[in-house]
Formats: sequence, C-alpha cells, structure tokens
Amino acid sequence: MKIKLSFHGGAQSVTGACYLVEINDDTQIVVDCGLEQGGRFCESKNSKPFDFDVAKVSALFITHAHLDHVGRIPKLIKEGYRGPIYSTPPTKDLGELIIRDGLGIMQHEAEYCHEEPAYEINHIDQAMRQWQTLLYHTPIEIGPAKITLLRAGHILGSSMVLIEAEGKKILFTGDLGSDHSKLLPPADKLWDIDYLIIESVYGNKVHPDLAEHNLVLERAMEDNAAARGTLMIPAFATERTQDIIYEMNTNVVEHRVPDMPVFVDSPLAIKVTEVFEKYYDYYSDEIKVLHKQHPHLFTFKALHFTPSVEESKAINDVPQPKVIIAGSGMMTGGRILHHLKRYLPDPHSSLMIAGYQAAGSLGRKILDGAQEIKIYGETVPVRARIILAFGYSAHADKNRLFEFVSGMKGSLKWVFAVQGEPEASLAFAQNVKDRLGIRADAPRMGDSVELV
Repeated sequence: MKIKLSFHGGAQSVTGACYLVEINDDTQIVVDCGLEQGGRFCESKNSKPFDFDVAKVSALFITHAHLDHVGRIPKLIKEGYRGPIYSTPPTKDLGELIIRDGLGIMQHEAEYCHEEPAYEINHIDQAMRQWQTLLYHTPIEIGPAKITLLRAGHILGSSMVLIEAEGKKILFTGDLGSDHSKLLPPADKLWDIDYLIIESVYGNKVHPDLAEHNLVLERAMEDNAAARGTLMIPAFATERTQDIIYEMNTNVVEHRVPDMPVFVDSPLAIKVTEVFEKYYDYYSDEIKVLHKQHPHLFTFKALHFTPSVEESKAINDVPQPKVIIAGSGMMTGGRILHHLKRYLPDPHSSLMIAGYQAAGSLGRKILDGAQEIKIYGETVPVRARIILAFGYSAHADKNRLFEFVSGMKGSLKWVFAVQGEPEASLAFAQNVKDRLGIRADAPRMGDSVELV
C-alpha cells in the first residue's frame, strides 16, 4: 500500500493549514482547509486554485474552528468538492460562525484587490449541508483507512486527527493546547505513532510560568484603574475571549481587581460565547463541577456585551477607566481598529497583546515596536503602554511540544514540524533530531513525501 503526504498550506507558515494524505490511488483525505492570514487576500494563496484535484478528495477532516484551519472550506466547495466534512459538534457550530463572519472581510478584500470573491454565501450553505459530526474516540472508515478524532486541548472541540492504514499510524496534532487552559482538558496522550505532523507556532519559545501568567491581567487592570485609562485587549473570538472573561470573572469575585466596566465589543465573540455555554460537556472536569454550581461562567456584574453598532459607539461615552475586549485578535480588522484609533495616542491607556501576531498584521507591527501605524488611511501615534501576555496562548510552547513528541519516541519514524514561521519550525525539527535522534523536518509549501 502506498501512502503519500503532501503539504498544501501551513508549511513554514503559521496560517493556511491544509494537508493531503493519499492512500493508493483511490482514497484522498484532506486535513484542514484554512485561510492564509497576515497580508492582503490577493497577495496570498487564498485567491488561487487548490493545487490538488478537489473532485478526487474522499473526505475532509477539520481539527478546530479557527479561520486559518476552516477559512477556505467554501472555496473548496466552489471548486467542486461534494464529499463529507467531519469534525466534533462544537467545531461545526463554531466553524459556521467563523466562516460566515469572514465572508464580509473576504468580499471587502476581493473588492480592494479588484478580483472576484473566492466564494459566495451559497458555498457556505452547501458546506454546512456536507458537514457531519463525530465524537472523540469514535473511529470512522474512509476507504482502507480508519480515522479517529482525539482531544487536542487547544480550543473548545479541537481535535487531533489520527489516520490508521496498513498498520501505519499518522497523527495530525492540529493546534496543540498549552498547559495554561483553565477551561479545557489537556490533549490526549499517545505513544505508538509512526508519523507525526505537529504544529510549531512556538517551536522556539517558552511561555511564562503559570503563576506569572495569572498575574498579568490582574496587574493590567490595576494599573489601568490607577491611570484612569482604557485597557484594550484585541482577542480572538474563539477561546481567547472566553478565557479572558472567565479569568476576569474570577478576579472580580475574589475582589482582586478594582471595579470598572468591561465591554465585549465583538458580535462574533458574543455568539461564540453562546456556543461555549451549550457544550459544557467539553470542559475540564474542574470546570464541569464549577459549571453545575454557577451555570453562567462568562457573565459578571461589570461585564457588558455590545452586539450592535450603536452600543459599540456608546462605549466612547463611558468614562475611564474601562476595559474593551474586541476582535480581531491580530488587529487586521473588526471593531478593535476603532478603539485603537481613539486610545492608542493616549499615554494613560494600555494595549494588552494576548495572542500570536502573524507577520504583516497590524498587531505584529505594534509588537515589533512601531511608533506610529496606519488605521483607515490615517496615521495614529502609538503612545499607549504595550503589555505582552503570551501566557494566554492556546498553543503549546517548545517544551510542551517536545514533551509530546518524546512520549512517542519508541515508535516514531518521522516528525514534520508545521504551522510555524520558518525559524520556529526549523528550530523545533532540529531539536527533535538532536535530542531524540528521530528523523524530523520542517517541510516547505508543495512538498510531498512517501510514508513507507
């Protein structure tokens, strides 16, 4: 039996995950179909045709509902894919929200680039008709292969994809969770994998320890109250926003932070939070117990959700100090831009960066120390205090990634470090080779290998 693995996205790149496994000549399995993020839509592969025959794909498996893993699904449908799409139930619900929310941004980008939109709303509708759900640890057969979804610990409903064929075990981690998540159980442990395709966003970095991480938000809120400013937190709608709300709730209940209004100014994050309330069975055991005692984990007295444009604009009239949580997490769009334009010039205000910032994104420019930036064509000086809070990352750091790999060292034949910038993926692959003596590579876009 011939098994071929090809990298059509997420190779020496953090975003755009898309991998193809071909088994013999009659079974083709795609894992993830994500959007490339960071630059303009038309400057990336997002607007280009897939470089594999879409009509021959047997099944598509989705690891989790972040745009860089689901964003090109409607494009796959437009190009003719009519097979099943599989994920956990939360990933399906969250994926639909994420994809529909991204349609407007994609259409705006296409207009800017003078190109046809990559897909339309009818392609999203069709994708949802083809989307089926699987529970963790429940195998399904696709041709000669058996596929199982396993816990990844990254975001609600996130999965690793295990493909078994002809005695070989191939594991895609998707995005692997860190040890800092309070809401989710950790990733499943495995030990007898032959081929591992593992993310490496932080393949060359170590996160702050848990004690230090827990103090970052508390101190940021205390300092913001003392300065009587606005604390801006650009946050991904899925998981990051809910993690921050939950931690704020804990701080408020335990009287560890001063009173101030907190606004979740993201229609998408508000809808995502409703999905989180629906799937409490996917929480960690500790949170399940807490949820039974306090069913509303994502609400507290000072928290205000602002779904409408009018409510969002009204935040400007609320006296400081205040906190604003808004998307997008990389500051490439969304309501956070309006708040940045208003409060970045204010030295009394703060910007807390709590997640990965892709190369080319506005967030990355600020992270790299830009003294001024462009928002809606206007130059905005950066005078607000910048707070780094990478402990919130839902990605494993290099130590956690290495620990995950070393647990399988007795069986592993080949490790592929993906979904990282080149220096991170290459460093992690070299680390695996040097310390474990296992063949490890950081593949490039378009690479294909035979798994023998």
